[in-house]
Amino acid sequence: MDKLMDNWQKVYSTSDMLRAEIVKSTLETHKIPAIILNKRDSSYNDFGMREIYVSQENHDTALTIIENEISFK
Repeated sequence: MDKLMDNWQKVYSTSDMLRAEIVKSTLETHKIPAIILNKRDSSYNDFGMREIYVSQENHDTALTIIENEISFK
Protein backbone atom coordinates (compact mmCIF):
# COMPACT_ATOMS: atom_id res chain seq x y z
CA MET A 1 0.00 0.00 0.00
CA ASP A 2 1.12 3.51 -0.71
CA LYS A 3 3.01 5.42 2.02
CA LEU A 4 0.19 7.98 2.14
CA MET A 5 -2.17 5.23 3.33
CA ASP A 6 -0.02 4.23 6.33
CA ASN A 7 -2.28 6.04 8.83
CA TRP A 8 -5.53 4.79 7.28
CA GLN A 9 -7.35 1.60 8.21
CA LYS A 10 -10.03 -0.37 6.40
CA VAL A 11 -13.45 -0.31 8.07
CA TYR A 12 -15.68 -1.76 5.35
CA SER A 13 -15.44 -3.81 2.17
CA THR A 14 -18.07 -4.50 -0.49
CA SER A 15 -18.41 -5.33 -4.16
CA ASP A 16 -21.35 -2.89 -4.46
CA MET A 17 -20.40 0.72 -5.34
CA LEU A 18 -23.69 2.10 -4.00
CA ARG A 19 -23.11 0.49 -0.59
CA ALA A 20 -19.57 1.86 -0.53
CA GLU A 21 -20.88 5.37 -1.25
CA ILE A 22 -23.56 5.06 1.46
CA VAL A 23 -20.97 4.02 4.06
CA LYS A 24 -18.63 6.85 3.03
CA SER A 25 -21.43 9.41 3.10
CA THR A 26 -22.66 8.25 6.51
CA LEU A 27 -19.16 8.52 7.98
CA GLU A 28 -18.68 11.98 6.48
CA THR A 29 -22.02 13.08 7.97
CA HIS A 30 -20.40 12.31 11.33
CA LYS A 31 -17.37 14.42 10.39
CA ILE A 32 -15.17 11.35 9.72
CA PRO A 33 -13.21 11.72 6.48
CA ALA A 34 -13.35 8.50 4.48
CA ILE A 35 -12.02 7.30 1.15
CA ILE A 36 -13.06 4.51 -1.18
CA LEU A 37 -10.25 2.40 -2.56
CA ASN A 38 -11.45 0.68 -5.72
CA LYS A 39 -9.84 -2.74 -6.02
CA ARG A 40 -12.05 -3.89 -8.89
CA ASP A 41 -10.25 -5.35 -11.86
CA SER A 42 -10.42 -2.92 -14.79
CA SER A 43 -10.50 -5.76 -17.33
CA TYR A 44 -13.23 -7.74 -15.59
CA ASN A 45 -15.42 -5.11 -13.96
CA ASP A 46 -17.51 -7.59 -11.99
CA PHE A 47 -14.50 -8.89 -10.09
CA GLY A 48 -13.05 -7.34 -6.92
CA MET A 49 -13.96 -5.14 -3.98
CA ARG A 50 -14.31 -1.53 -2.93
CA GLU A 51 -12.84 -0.76 0.47
CA ILE A 52 -13.60 2.13 2.81
CA TYR A 53 -10.69 3.58 4.77
CA VAL A 54 -10.57 6.09 7.64
CA SER A 55 -7.69 7.50 9.67
CA GLN A 56 -6.44 5.43 12.60
CA GLU A 57 -7.85 7.86 15.17
CA ASN A 58 -11.34 7.49 13.67
CA HIS A 59 -11.23 3.71 13.21
CA ASP A 60 -13.18 2.59 16.31
CA THR A 61 -15.78 5.35 15.99
CA ALA A 62 -16.28 4.53 12.30
CA LEU A 63 -16.83 0.84 13.06
CA THR A 64 -19.41 1.75 15.71
CA ILE A 65 -21.26 4.05 13.30
CA ILE A 66 -21.26 1.41 10.55
CA GLU A 67 -22.53 -1.25 12.95
CA ASN A 68 -25.23 0.89 14.57
CA GLU A 69 -26.48 3.13 11.76
CA ILE A 70 -26.13 1.22 8.48
CA SER A 71 -28.15 -1.84 7.56
CA PHE A 72 -28.24 -3.50 4.13
CA LYS A 73 -30.85 -6.19 4.80
